[in-house]
Amino acid sequence: MNIDFKNINIGNLIEKRVTECQIEMDRICNFFKCDEQEITRIYKEKELPTDHLLKWSKLLEYDFFRLYSQHLIFYSPTNRIGKKKSQKLPSFRKNIYTKELIAFVLERINQKIMKPQEVIEIYKIPKTTLYKWLSKYNM
Repeated sequence: MNIDFKNINIGNLIEKRVTECQIEMDRICNFFKCDEQEITRIYKEKELPTDHLLKWSKLLEYDFFRLYSQHLIFYSPTNRIGKKKSQKLPSFRKNIYTKELIAFVLERINQKIMKPQEVIEIYKIPKTTLYKWLSKYNM
């Protein structure tokens, strides 16, 4: 499945996952305690509250939050805020690349949508990392 990490339409992706998993509408309605019209409306939503997204992730056994993490890896600016000694929130490494992200980047290069140098500049992927992916996954 081709996912546009820049413009995530979560309702549409949930609907695709429901179809993929072949989950009956009755089960979904019971799980969310709502009617079929409400579920159909959700499929058309571009955004959902996080508590709803968490429920969908559990029901469909798919981490929908990871789509947003991929968006952050691709499109977030470099950290401009100085590092403080004691942070209140946990910090995460930005350079953890999923299979989906690697496939997305390699597809853009293989289809000649982007050149490797463009990928490096736009997505801030280290040159050595990109060329490792190219040698490892492009056989």
